[in-house]
Amino acid sequence: MLTMLLVLLAVAPWAAAQDAVEVDPDHYQVALENDQVRVLLITYGPGEKSVMHEHPDGLSVFLTDAKVQFTMPDGTTAAVEGKAGEVVWIPGGHHLPENVGDELMEVYHIELKGGEDGD
Repeated sequence: MLTMLLVLLAVAPWAAAQDAVEVDPDHYQVALENDQVRVLLITYGPGEKSVMHEHPDGLSVFLTDAKVQFTMPDGTTAAVEGKAGEVVWIPGGHHLPENVGDELMEVYHIELKGGEDGD
């Protein structure tokens, strides 16, 4: 019984979707939502970081230059640099972002709804 409880506690944080707007409203706001997309305005000050959360596949449009480090659930990290006006594809999944730059970072992130074929 104790083993089962420990296993459930270990996986519980990943069992439910961790929506960025719900778990980190200081950094994520819904700018637009319809049945096809949800557009988030993401704002981080220098050195600010989020909590672990999840996004579906989507596109990010950098409004400012940015240096971001993403920490994955397994502890690995990935660095991403974006220039103002640049658009990048972001595959869905869990991550914890941190603004490792010296300036305010603003990004529009467009989350795609539906299946791989857009349904």
